[in-house]
Amino acid sequence: MPNVAIVGFGFMGAMHLQVYAQIKGSKVVAVVDNQLAKAKRDLAKLQLKIPVFASLEEMLAVCAVDIIDICLPTKLHTPFFLKAIAAGKHVFCEKPLALTAADGRRIAAAAKKSGVYVQIGQCIRFWPEYQALEAFVKSRKAGKLLSLSLQRRAGRPGYSVGDWLNDGTLSGGAALDLHIHDTDYVHHLLGKPAAVTSAGTRDKTGWSHIFTTYHFPAVAVTAEGGWNYPGKWGFQMAFQAVFERGAVEFDSGGSPTLWLTLANGKKEPMPFTAPAAGESTTGAGNLSSLGGYYNEIATFINCIERRSAPKIATVSQAADSLATTLAEIQSAATGRTVKLK
Repeated sequence: MPNVAIVGFGFMGAMHLQVYAQIKGSKVVAVVDNQLAKAKRDLAKLQLKIPVFASLEEMLAVCAVDIIDICLPTKLHTPFFLKAIAAGKHVFCEKPLALTAADGRRIAAAAKKSGVYVQIGQCIRFWPEYQALEAFVKSRKAGKLLSLSLQRRAGRPGYSVGDWLNDGTLSGGAALDLHIHDTDYVHHLLGKPAAVTSAGTRDKTGWSHIFTTYHFPAVAVTAEGGWNYPGKWGFQMAFQAVFERGAVEFDSGGSPTLWLTLANGKKEPMPFTAPAAGESTTGAGNLSSLGGYYNEIATFINCIERRSAPKIATVSQAADSLATTLAEIQSAATGRTVKLK
């Protein structure tokens, strides 16, 4: 049973803790957060007694851990990632991998050299409805995929500790923190595009809304992501996939959320498999479902128990998705299409 330390106990750290509590093959034995009093209060709300440490070094000196789960502001990912690897610990790190492509490559190189297992929290690869679309594309039941449009929209985030999400120097803005989910899924489903053409809006939080066309030779792909809606607007993730003989559409606010329409005009809910992970009880963040988070962390724990390196949401895949998203930001800033190497 691998022991886990969660580093950073805000919205996402609490989500991960609730997932680990449901996975038999893991145990959270420590939390690291420099806001000790707040972390202890939040743990008490979850009715959990777990020791809290002010620093990673202090925790490592006392606790025997196998996995370090990093849920810190993005700017802190690189130093903490490298410290965890240097300590010989397996690492699960929230997305995005880093703020710069150079740091992404640096982390990937260090992880490869160390031999520890690493997985990045690009959870949409594991989200049930997106997994269903992936399976449907591969089945070719409606022929080949002709076009794919993805959306991820949210009210201005107000739940991050110290409001770090709204500081572009810490989060990278909506493009890098929110929209990167869809960019990563495009990579997962179709591979790396040849180029990107983007436009968007920019404010004090960085690129707060971005619209991108991904250049592929045989399929039209676009994605939109932004958090510059009013704070109480809510949250929506959605996609529309059009095939030669049908269409699949998803809307997180729908009931059912996933629909299949065939060329004969028949429209019906599309089945998918979701884990019985339930909802987050913290009330924070823009999404309460634990499903995709459960799937990704359960996959990582399984890899460690089997002593097999992760093959989905790897550090090198996350570095590629980061580089593409940064190219989108460059395209939006310059008004030019950016070719990907």
